[in-house]
Amino acid sequence: MRALFFACGEGLGHTTRCIAVAKRLMERGHDVSFGAYGYSKQFIEAAGFPAHTIASEIRLVGARGSFDIVASIRETVKGGRASSLKDTVKLVRNANPDVVVSDSYFTGVIAAKLAGKRVHMLLNQNNIGTFFENRGLSVAFLGGMIERFQNEVFKHPKTIIIPDYPPPYTITKKNITLSAGILDKLFYAGPLVRKTYASVRAAAVPKPHILSMVGGFGYRRKLFDVILEAAGKMRDINFTLVAGPSVDPASIPKARNIKVVGILSDPFPHIKASSLVIAPGGHSTIMECLSFGKPVLSFPDLLHSEQQGNAEVLEELSCGRHMSYFSPTDVVVEAVREVLEDGRFAKACARMRRLSEALDGPARACELIEGGRGA
Repeated sequence: MRALFFACGEGLGHTTRCIAVAKRLMERGHDVSFGAYGYSKQFIEAAGFPAHTIASEIRLVGARGSFDIVASIRETVKGGRASSLKDTVKLVRNANPDVVVSDSYFTGVIAAKLAGKRVHMLLNQNNIGTFFENRGLSVAFLGGMIERFQNEVFKHPKTIIIPDYPPPYTITKKNITLSAGILDKLFYAGPLVRKTYASVRAAAVPKPHILSMVGGFGYRRKLFDVILEAAGKMRDINFTLVAGPSVDPASIPKARNIKVVGILSDPFPHIKASSLVIAPGGHSTIMECLSFGKPVLSFPDLLHSEQQGNAEVLEELSCGRHMSYFSPTDVVVEAVREVLEDGRFAKACARMRRLSEALDGPARACELIEGGRGA
């Protein structure tokens, strides 16, 4: 079987979960290729998959810790990305796959339909209208148009695969609006994580250890500095802080219990070695942490409804704390100690790890893509 994946490249979460499924398909003897763009395409190629260049559908822009939908729309229109359908249809026809899997890339779904190919869609949010609330009449009108377009696209996939725990443990449940048009299509595969807990050797770090994946770039720099200051107040706990490629770790004052790195090409050894992970509200990162049984202090981007919803459910399930860009240093310190000392967090996250292993989301997704229903 030949499978063609399309991955939305705004953030690497869509890319990593596609890779998780694609690797399993290859192990089962199938031929896999990708359509991607930007850093996502480079990441896919580094993982060993052939990737064709496609146009991005939307350019996400943020400022001062919040998601800027107006600027995102402006950048998207400026890039002329709406004209990419013809090229995408040509790519599908030339690749001639037996099945198309499109992760939040709507053009890929339409192109597959026009080319007469079976298509499945990966999705962790469909109530996109919340992005457009309270932003003025013109933005609300545009939001309504986009939502109607989205609902039309949802008619085409054979299945909409939710890369999350089935209810009642679904982290993205506040971001999935159930409607008559999609109910029969939904399939909760379980977390689609690239590596299993058993396959990863924990990093050799001093214990107890906390991993922070809040990069210090742009609007997140203030938050990075708050976490850095909080770590400095907890000398009995060791920290690895991922600053991101735009920050020189050598520019950060040294502390005995803090290690600052630019990037972690493979975060899983550090996740496994940690008692807690500090991260934004991205869905795939949360899935990776919970699959490894680790609680999360989540700092979702301001006005980013999808990340806010993830963080809210994370707290409701006692799998971490929903934090804020306005949380001062001492509040961060108290939240860290609460999660480490209150056994209910460890117990809840141990359950999520067991569920992830029992479900084996990538295998269930593969069975569905091969033509079954992913029992």
